[in-house]
Amino acid sequence: MSRYLLKRILMMVLTLWIIVTLTFSLMHMIPGDPFASESDQLPEQILLNLRAKYNLDEPLPMQYLLYLKSLVMLDLGPSIKSETRGVNDMIKDGFGASAMIGLQAIAVALFFGLIFGTIAALNRNTWIDYAAMVMAVLGIAVPSFIMAPLLINYLAIKWPLFPVATLTSWKHSVLPSLALAFGPLAIITRYMRTSMIDVMNQNYIRTAEAKGIPTFLIVIKHGIRNAILPIVTFMGPLIAGLLTGTFVVEKIFAVPGIGKYFVDGIFNRDYPVILGTTVFYSAILVLIIFLIDLAYMLVDPRIKLSSKGR
Repeated sequence: MSRYLLKRILMMVLTLWIIVTLTFSLMHMIPGDPFASESDQLPEQILLNLRAKYNLDEPLPMQYLLYLKSLVMLDLGPSIKSETRGVNDMIKDGFGASAMIGLQAIAVALFFGLIFGTIAALNRNTWIDYAAMVMAVLGIAVPSFIMAPLLINYLAIKWPLFPVATLTSWKHSVLPSLALAFGPLAIITRYMRTSMIDVMNQNYIRTAEAKGIPTFLIVIKHGIRNAILPIVTFMGPLIAGLLTGTFVVEKIFAVPGIGKYFVDGIFNRDYPVILGTTVFYSAILVLIIFLIDLAYMLVDPRIKLSSKGR
């Protein structure tokens, strides 16, 4: 276990370094800098001072090393376009809102996806199964930025059940959470249906049925636990994506999350904000995938991390 943990931690650090390097390189491949749009409005000396303040007058290798140094100190740097707030402050302020709607979306998608997928598998080739699959296809085909305006139109305008814009109460989080949950719910439903059909055809399930154990207990005790392993694999990137916010949905509902700062950073060519939000998202993704790997042992005791277990 110790060797496995050490190896995975080193791989996580290497992955984050590669992401930082690629993001830094891609940003600086674009011609110009964050002050290019202001070159005609500000005196030359002021532009030189601004570039010097943010180390933009240094050679690219030196800028890269300076950023790595601040990153090791967990300092994501100052925002070029904001004089009073750094990138750490933006992420601290935005992560709460993104995590709130993300956790709600995960809960909705996982709860209903497992239920719908299980029901569809137990009623294979019936109208219930077909209805669940139609819903799943629609959920996969209709992206969240299309679902969001539909929810606003029907649940906020025609039937004013939930408010929209900002995030001042839990009611404001319902519609963005539903918009984010619809696609993952459909995917989980399809995965769960396929996996449950395979599990319910296994010999140990037939043995349990032959013993007279009620179908409900068989599904709960043996079926779902063995069928959920593909869902656990899918949940890693899903949780990371939803917890750190989805840019378009947050923009539509005016949610003050990380996605807002990332989009604004791209438009403003705010290098520290782009790098900081990318690093934060990547760190969350790598950490959650690591935790998902550890969770495999809880879901399936046959999976071991030691060489003896393999």
